[in-house]
Amino acid sequence: MTDPATDTQTDSLSDGQVRVRRALISVSDKTGVADFAKGLAALGVEILSTGGTATALRDAGLEVTDVSEFTGQEEILGGRVKTLHPRLHAALLARRGDPEHMATLEREGIEPIDVVCVNLYPFEQTVAAADVEHDVAIENIDIGGPTMIRAAAKNHESVAVIVKPESYDAVCAELEESGGEISAATRHWLANEAFAQTARYDAAISRWFSMEYEDFPEHLAVAYEKVLDLSYGENPHQRAALYAESGLRSHILSRTSKLHGRALSFNNVLDLDSARSLASDFEEPACVIVKHNNPCGVAVGTDALDAYLEALACDPVSAYGGVIALNRPIGRQLAEELHKNFVEVLSAPGYEEGALDVLTQKEAIRILCEEERRQPDPSERDVKRVQGGLLIQDRDGDPEPREIMEAVTGNEPSDEQWQDMLFAWTVSRRVRSNAIVIAKGGATLGIGAGQMSRVDSVRLAVEKCREARGAEADALLKGSALASDAFFPFADGPELAIQAGTTAVIQPGGSKRDAEVIEACEQAGVAMVFTKHRHFRH
Repeated sequence: MTDPATDTQTDSLSDGQVRVRRALISVSDKTGVADFAKGLAALGVEILSTGGTATALRDAGLEVTDVSEFTGQEEILGGRVKTLHPRLHAALLARRGDPEHMATLEREGIEPIDVVCVNLYPFEQTVAAADVEHDVAIENIDIGGPTMIRAAAKNHESVAVIVKPESYDAVCAELEESGGEISAATRHWLANEAFAQTARYDAAISRWFSMEYEDFPEHLAVAYEKVLDLSYGENPHQRAALYAESGLRSHILSRTSKLHGRALSFNNVLDLDSARSLASDFEEPACVIVKHNNPCGVAVGTDALDAYLEALACDPVSAYGGVIALNRPIGRQLAEELHKNFVEVLSAPGYEEGALDVLTQKEAIRILCEEERRQPDPSERDVKRVQGGLLIQDRDGDPEPREIMEAVTGNEPSDEQWQDMLFAWTVSRRVRSNAIVIAKGGATLGIGAGQMSRVDSVRLAVEKCREARGAEADALLKGSALASDAFFPFADGPELAIQAGTTAVIQPGGSKRDAEVIEACEQAGVAMVFTKHRHFRH
C-alpha cells in the first residue's frame, strides 16, 4: 500500500477532475463487472473487493485486495458485517480539500477510495416470489451496500459512485480518454443515480413491511423510473414523460416495440392504456378504437379484420385520428383497411408479411408491437392525482361472472341476449361515466360517454348509432342490448332505449326506484339483468 499523504496530493484538481487510484467493487449483480474491473486495472487502479465479487474478479485474472485487509477486520456475523468499518467509511467520506480530514487519514494510515461500484442484494426480486419465506426476505435486505453508496454519493466532490452495470462503459471510456480522471459533472450525475437507487430500495422494503399490516398503510413509499420522454403533455405547451412504478411486473410499454412513426404523446399513452385494457378483456379476436380516452367502437369477430370493420362502423367519424388496439396479429388485408383511415396509434401483438409495407406508407402513424403476456400485478392500485396528493384505490378488477347476475324481469334473457348484454357490460366498464353502451352481435352500435345525466347518455348512444348507420340504424337497434355502468335512477333511460328497439338491459341495480325501472321493462316485454356491481370511471 502507498503512503496516503503522497497518494492524495493530486486526488482533487482545481478543474474538478479526480484522479482514480483506488476502487472498491462489491456487487450482487455481476453482469459486466469483470470487464469493468479490467478496464480500471489497465489504468493502474488498485481494486478492493469482498466475498463473491472478489472471487469472481480473481477468477477473471485480476489482482484484488480484500476489504478485510484494508480495514484490518475480518467479516463477522456470517457476512452481515464486512464493510461497516470506520476505516473504510473514512476512506469514502474524507473531503480531499479539507486539511484536517486529510491529516486524519494520514495519521490513521487510511488510503482514500476514489470509486465505489456497488449494487444491492436483490430484495425486490426476492419478495416478488409468492411463497418467499420471511427470513429469506430479511436476509436480502442490504445494509452495508446502501451505506457505502450513500457515503460515496454524499462525498461525490471526491468520489465516483456507480450503482448500475449500464454505467460501466461510459465511466471506463471517460477514464481512458482523460488518463485516469473523472469529471465533477460525471460524479454529480452518478451521485444522483445512487441516491435514486437507495430511495427505490428503501421504498421496496417499506412496502413489503407495510403489506403485513394494512392494505392502505399510514406512509406510502413508492419509487418510479422514467420509461420514456413524451413529445408533449395533454397540450403542446406541457412537457411530459412516462414513469413506471418500480417493482411491478409490467407497465403500459413493457415488452412493446415502436416499429414506426412519431414519438408518443401523453394523450397517446393514456388512450393506448384504455384501448389495450379493453381489448385484453376479450378472448375472441377483438378490436377497440379509442378517442379522447373513450371507446368509440368495439367489436369481436371471426378474425381481426372482421372485428376492425365492425368496430369502425360504430362511429367512423370519431374513429378518425383514434388509437386502435387489436388482440390478434394484423395481416395485409387488414393493414390495407387501416391505411384508408387516419390512425394516431396502432397496437397489435404482431404484423404478418406485407402488413408493415402498407402501414408505414404514412409517416405519422405510430405502430406498436405489443408482446407483453404477463398479467398485471394484482397488488397494483389505481391512482389519480389531486392537488397536493393522491387518491388511491383498488383496481376495478375483472367483469362479474354471469353466475352472480340476476334476471329481474319475467322475460328470461335468451342465450343471444345474454351474449349481447355481457359484451356491452364488458365495454361499459371502460367508458367514462355516465356510461351507456348499446350493442348487438358482438359489436357496439352506439356509446354514450361522460354525460352529466344518464338519460342523456342513452340519447347520445342512440343518436350516434343513427348518425353512423343511417337508414339501417332502426333495424340494427331492434333487438339490441343496453348496458349501463351504474343504476338507472328513473325509468326514462331504459324507456328511451326501448323506444329505439332495445330488448335487453343490463345494469347494476340498487336504485330506490328499481321497482319502477323493472316495471317499465316488464310492460315492454324487455329482459333486464342486475349485475349488483357498478363500474364508474371518472
